[in-house]
Amino acid sequence: MSKQYNSTYVFGITLVATIGGLLFGYDTAVISGAEQSIQIYLINTLGLGSFAHGATVSSALIGCIIGGIISGFFSNRLGRKKSLLVAAILFFFSALGSAYPEFLFFEKGNPTLGLLLTFNFYRIIGGIGVGLASAVCPMYIGEIAPANIRGRLVSFNQFAIIFGMLVVYFVNWGIAHGQVIEWINDLGWRYMFASEAIPAALFFILLSFVPETPRYLALIQQDDKALNVLEKINASKEKAQSILQEIAGSLSEGAKAKLFSYGRTVIIIGILLSVFQQFVGINVALYYAPRIFESMGAAKDASMLQTIVMGLINVIFTVLAIVTVDKWGRKPLLITGSIGMAVGMIAISIMSFFNIIGIGTLVFIIIFTASFMMSWGPICWVYISELFPNKIRGQAVAIAVAAQWAANYFISSTYPPMMEFSGGITYGFYGLMAILSAVFVWKMVPETKGKSLEQIEKFWKK
Repeated sequence: MSKQYNSTYVFGITLVATIGGLLFGYDTAVISGAEQSIQIYLINTLGLGSFAHGATVSSALIGCIIGGIISGFFSNRLGRKKSLLVAAILFFFSALGSAYPEFLFFEKGNPTLGLLLTFNFYRIIGGIGVGLASAVCPMYIGEIAPANIRGRLVSFNQFAIIFGMLVVYFVNWGIAHGQVIEWINDLGWRYMFASEAIPAALFFILLSFVPETPRYLALIQQDDKALNVLEKINASKEKAQSILQEIAGSLSEGAKAKLFSYGRTVIIIGILLSVFQQFVGINVALYYAPRIFESMGAAKDASMLQTIVMGLINVIFTVLAIVTVDKWGRKPLLITGSIGMAVGMIAISIMSFFNIIGIGTLVFIIIFTASFMMSWGPICWVYISELFPNKIRGQAVAIAVAAQWAANYFISSTYPPMMEFSGGITYGFYGLMAILSAVFVWKMVPETKGKSLEQIEKFWKK
């Protein structure tokens, strides 16, 4: 059976769009290699405490929330492609500004409170880029992709995020390896931030070769351009015209619609998908993995090795999701993942209550992360890209993504005080959220496998 789409063209466009996902991962993880040097250069020198250090390390998350909130405005006013260009520019300037925050206004080697605020400003700029990219990249891919491979293509974005994190870990290690600590604290950390300018510039250049999405072109009544893109994607004029008619039918009542035009349920489902993706505790496992392993008795080197094992597991099981999402469907993967996460977290909770430390801890953390990476990691983004009707997609995706970053910030910031209270209760809470996420998907979330975006829209019209 011949393919019903131009695979080279479609995969080429997707590859360019997923560089935004790679930068998402790169920007959020680059701080891991530089934070101790930042602490020495800015925080300790200024006599500031752990609160200022924590706020500086996590300042990009504030930008992520802002980027998520404004993504709807940008994607509707500028279009999906131009919004990604804006994100690329933000990534580029954040990389250079974070690397040399003294530029123009400050003297190198003479840290001040103003310099600390300027550094945080550049990190927030990068965070806005992350927030934009996290909303618009899946939306762009979802609006370009043929229905029968849409899940796989959007899942590539999650793979790119993880790959971006993996790349920057190696970049940071390569910069610091064999260097004396004084050099790292003086120049090395600057190179770590500056390295992001290379993929950011590449992203900006390559975006000039990809088209705007046909759905957005139809939304702004540029049907000829939309048809041209659809012909290139589907390698068939008849198929392209049929899809354009379907899109036009979904926009027949005008290009604009109020957020709740299709009812509140679709918006609530989008928000809850985002919130559950964070409330199961995945970013606690990713951000604090070495600390978790150390608290359970592992030596420093062993905890780093266990973190690398987790990284490899993340990649393998994300690939599993990419391979199966368009065959097995979205709901079965999400429910299976929720059950696996619940087993992992509840087991860790029980072991924590009884102070049991050993290889079992690593095994259950791997079960948890593997379950997440084959399900909620990529599939949540697939749903966010395809769940919402054409006329409200920009606004609705912005709300869902902003909710996701806010939930991320809440879970990450509450982990340390919750652990001080009780490790067992903390991990038990994440296990409970995993169980509730399975019930939520089973009861409320529709299956979208193989359906066009317009067919999904008809479901909400009912």
